[in-house]
Amino acid sequence: MPESRTAERLPALLIVGALALASIVIATLGVTPARVTAQELLGAARGPGEAAFIAGHRGGTTMAPENTLPAVRSALEGGFDYVEVDLALTSDGHAVLMHDATVSRTTNGAGRVADLTLAQVRELDAGSWFSPAFAGTRVPTSDELLDLVADLHGRAILDLKGTWTAAAATTLVDAIGARGLERSIAVASFDARTLAYIEARSSVISRLVILKKLPADVVDAAVQVGARGIVVDRRALTARPEVVDDLHDAGLRVIVYTLNTDKQWHAVTGLGVDGIVTDDPGTLDTWQRALASR
Repeated sequence: MPESRTAERLPALLIVGALALASIVIATLGVTPARVTAQELLGAARGPGEAAFIAGHRGGTTMAPENTLPAVRSALEGGFDYVEVDLALTSDGHAVLMHDATVSRTTNGAGRVADLTLAQVRELDAGSWFSPAFAGTRVPTSDELLDLVADLHGRAILDLKGTWTAAAATTLVDAIGARGLERSIAVASFDARTLAYIEARSSVISRLVILKKLPADVVDAAVQVGARGIVVDRRALTARPEVVDDLHDAGLRVIVYTLNTDKQWHAVTGLGVDGIVTDDPGTLDTWQRALASR
């Protein structure tokens, strides 16, 4: 999920405008209404105090280098509900696991992902920065990620970074379908057009709209892009807690990012959110178990 410093540069007006644009894209592409409910993948709506599902942020970054196969494997083998990862497009249109616009923070390389070919990205070391034990770890492709999710019978939330093309969205949807993961994968994005491309190819794969700020009518905004829920900043949600009930009443789900302290977990659990994205899924799991035993 996005860093706050990045998301803060996306004004609420642009989010609302993008959501409005989606209705035009969906109509142009001839998309039919979704035939799958939020409950099928994201579970029943939670009530205040009920444990939310846990999504390991970028694979769960306390265990292995973020957005790498070791991190994904660690999270899924740890029994957590979901792994959340970021997918960005290379200059030749391939999807790789990378959060930042550049590769400099999490690899030994430099430059924008969008300016590098897949071959160039695959040459990079994505593990040494985290620990010598992970030296030589490569930046995974979306196919490698999906293969691992399928092998481990896991579930994933894919945060599509930037604006995707129709061709790239089609390739991703077809890869998800080829592995029988349509009901195990949720696709999330800030960009309404990207979500429309996903929906145009599949009415089964769940879509989530990521919001740093909440539009006036958040339910209508989600419905406009065919989303089955929102992924929202904690501060925006706690400023308008009634939104949780509004979304639940509409059959939609609420996921909050990226929370790493018991104070934050307590605040959103009290609101009845459905999912929590965290860098420390193990500690959150322990916290939830302790809460349930009281």
